[in-house]
Amino acid sequence: MTDHTGKLWDLYKEKKDSQAREELILHYAPMVKYVANRLAINLSSVVEVDELISYGIEGLMDAIEKYDHKRNIKFETYAITRIRGSMIDGLRSMDWVPVSLRQKGKELEKTYAYLEMKLERPASDKEIAAELGIDEEELSKLLRDLAATTIISLDDFINSDDPADKKKRIIDMLEDENTTDALDVVEFSDVKQLLAETINKLPEKEKIVIYLYYYEGLTLKEIGAVLGLSESRISQLHTKSILRLRGSLSKKKHLLL
Repeated sequence: MTDHTGKLWDLYKEKKDSQAREELILHYAPMVKYVANRLAINLSSVVEVDELISYGIEGLMDAIEKYDHKRNIKFETYAITRIRGSMIDGLRSMDWVPVSLRQKGKELEKTYAYLEMKLERPASDKEIAAELGIDEEELSKLLRDLAATTIISLDDFINSDDPADKKKRIIDMLEDENTTDALDVVEFSDVKQLLAETINKLPEKEKIVIYLYYYEGLTLKEIGAVLGLSESRISQLHTKSILRLRGSLSKKKHLLL
């Protein structure tokens, strides 16, 4: 944080200076564009980047409002999940995924979970296609269609039957140091461990895609350059890995949507 940015935080947080707030929004706005462009890769032409940016700005403003500038946490680290989460909230409110496609995605998740539990290893495309009663070309097309629905991160909601949990995010449990609910801490720890174990069981290339995309922040195009594969092939690997994760996690009743 530069001296000038630090002064802006002091002015806004301690004196509620509106001009300082506007300057902070402008200063951090490039983060919104960055997140929107990364997220848009998964959405093809379904959603305009400008729409994502609009939702992301709301997330940025919320992050600025709630951020404690005196804590030893970089604002960028704190805000980026809020920005992405706001974009995902916006997408959900649009209900942009057709019901028929959503149903196909759920069926495919269940197929991955069933076969991989039965085989005790990752199922191949040939095995998945046979179980669905389609050929591998049809499976490939289905994976392309589902690419836009495979958005997963720590921003996403925890699946729960408790209405009070419908707006609870894993990231909120991670960030809230003031929480007194031990059950929340245990729940997050369990989900985090389960997710790590499930990722570790992915086929090697899918595991690399997950790591480079979610942990290193590379785009699918950049990952393709690293692995020597086309962007469309990386997109397919990403989609399959997320479907495997969702299927496996849902079997254990800890589904990350």
